[in-house]
Amino acid sequence: EVQLVESGGGLVQAGGSLRLSCAASGFTFDDYAIGWFRQAPGKEREGVSCIMSSNGRTWYDDSASGRFTISSDNAKNTMYLQMNSLKPEDTAVYYCAAGEYYYCGDPGLRSGAGMDYWGKGTLVTVSS
Repeated sequence: EVQLVESGGGLVQAGGSLRLSCAASGFTFDDYAIGWFRQAPGKEREGVSCIMSSNGRTWYDDSASGRFTISSDNAKNTMYLQMNSLKPEDTAVYYCAAGEYYYCGDPGLRSGAGMDYWGKGTLVTVSS
């Protein structure tokens, strides 16, 4: 059974940091692209960051570049998103997703189309 479980969300002050975790079971990270997406109330889901586990290629949305860092621990089958210098506009539910044939950074797939599996999300709230 494939399962993705996010953790690490919470309430933080603007300028603070959080580290989100995505623990996977039922498949191996090495065979998949793993991405973080977020959705704020009333807005469309958008891609935040993605990593191609097979070759290590990473992608970041412009809003995250320079502040967020994606990484994976293949031994633990866990992926992380380190978020620094958080802003109120980062407030959203953050979702972990995995796709066997997903191509990180493809403009036509920024919403996560093509991802095979999704977690249930973790809420990040950044106060001003």
